Amino acid sequence: MSSKLSPKANERRRDLLKLGLGAAVAAPVLSLTGNAAANTVQTNAHIVISGAGAGGIAMANRFARSLPGARITIIDAREDHHYQPGWTLVASGVWNKEKTISKTGEWIPSRVNWVRGMVTEYDPDNNSVTVSNGETINYDYLIVACGLELRFDRIEGMDTNLIGQGKGVGSVYASIDAAAVTYDEISRWIQKGSGTGLFNLPPTALKCAGAPLKMTFTTLSRLEDSGRRNQFNVEFMTPSGGLFGVPFYNDFVKQRFTDQGVTRNDFWTLKGIDADAKKAYYSVRDGEDQVKDYEFIHVVPPMTAPDAILNSPLKFADDSPFKDWMEVDRETLQNPNYPNVWGIGDVMGMPSNKTAASVKMQAGVLEQNFLAHLQGQPLPARHNGYTSCPLITGIGKAMLVEFGWDSKLLPSFSFIDPKEESWTVWVMKERMLRPAYFAMLEGKI
Repeated sequence: MSSKLSPKANERRRDLLKLGLGAAVAAPVLSLTGNAAANTVQTNAHIVISGAGAGGIAMANRFARSLPGARITIIDAREDHHYQPGWTLVASGVWNKEKTISKTGEWIPSRVNWVRGMVTEYDPDNNSVTVSNGETINYDYLIVACGLELRFDRIEGMDTNLIGQGKGVGSVYASIDAAAVTYDEISRWIQKGSGTGLFNLPPTALKCAGAPLKMTFTTLSRLEDSGRRNQFNVEFMTPSGGLFGVPFYNDFVKQRFTDQGVTRNDFWTLKGIDADAKKAYYSVRDGEDQVKDYEFIHVVPPMTAPDAILNSPLKFADDSPFKDWMEVDRETLQNPNYPNVWGIGDVMGMPSNKTAASVKMQAGVLEQNFLAHLQGQPLPARHNGYTSCPLITGIGKAMLVEFGWDSKLLPSFSFIDPKEESWTVWVMKERMLRPAYFAMLEGKI
């Protein structure tokens, strides 16, 4: 496939320029999320929100307006808030890391009590949580928005301290600092002028499932720009044999990897690394274990809900395919066993939905259903599984992947072909989605 934009893509570029920056920002904000307005309900209930990431802050701001009499507590130890959708841009050298960092306190409403700590124990039978600072906090209602846990420890020899230390180890997931030095590690590999780069998917669900692909494609752009692409070997490992959950995009990526000379190793799972020797160890389904030498490796760890959820009655049963995640009804976001407990964001067990765009959609559903529940009414809103991934296919081009349950495509824009790469989507990712994210944090969309 050619990396040049098609006549259709160039036409859409003109369409975007005609719309102007303001309209282009407004379009994804409104089309992807719908109306943020909700009724006001009087209550004196105590609502505890576990986690001050995207979902937790969005709900704190929404409830601060729609529940004027409620007592609202949010629990999180992190002083910095991170715009994580920007981390791939940092690791690709497009953004500096400061662009992704703000202060948590800037987003929390003044009437919300912020407890600085992390929930270490959930006790829904007694309507309480235990916090790392030693407090036990009782609640009437609980919103679990604690995100997920990165399980780097499940990869033998892997330590996040190895990232960016000149040993070829990178990971866009570990932290914003790790994303920044992952760019440096890739640069060192390119400067060397040859060698193998290994890119991996984990054997679990993961947040921003497109990020491992984005890192591969942006690195390929950099290798091609070096003028020495043929001197580099690029391989991609897939534990499941699949690259993307939606069949069309799975086939697209497979074909693009073939066109760009990427070797695909299906049913390979990273189980260990030796950073000093620059060797990666893999288990292979129905085959012998394999060892690969590398100059660079992008490590994507297994992921699960945090231990506090896994050790609580809020998790799915052990015989469920979502046993490592919080249990909710995927359409209402309510826990089926504890109706005063709700979930939002990465912590929930669902077929997809671990993106910031998913949180935008979930926040409106959760607020509507929560307010109805407070009034003893049927839950009116249903989550359709919407998730969105601006899939970067090279520096300067991307595809807008939007889908719901059963991989049904849910495109939002008439002037964007969801099955074609475009500069338009790149601009949306690089310049426009961050303002929409901030509006979501404030509960405005």
